[in-house]
Amino acid sequence: MHHSKYPIGHIIGLILSLVLTFLAMIVALHTNLPRNVIMWFIGILAFLQAGLQLFMFMHITEGENGKVNVANIIYSIIIALVVVYGTIWVIHY
Repeated sequence: MHHSKYPIGHIIGLILSLVLTFLAMIVALHTNLPRNVIMWFIGILAFLQAGLQLFMFMHITEGENGKVNVANIIYSIIIALVVVYGTIWVIHY
């Protein structure tokens, strides 16, 4: 496995994450789409961004022989569930 001193993969991941975030913001604030369409669009972009971050920042494919690291997937799912359901719990109670 080759590691360079300059983290170009992280820079690309950051830029793509920012693009997805700004795209969601533009759709939410500057379109006249129905609210449910906007929410679906933001949800799809969030799912894409989560996948992007799994591959770019959590090094999900850096297991043995390029295999997917299952521990990283499980950890990221647990963190995502805690954040989402914790937020919903705090907002509603």
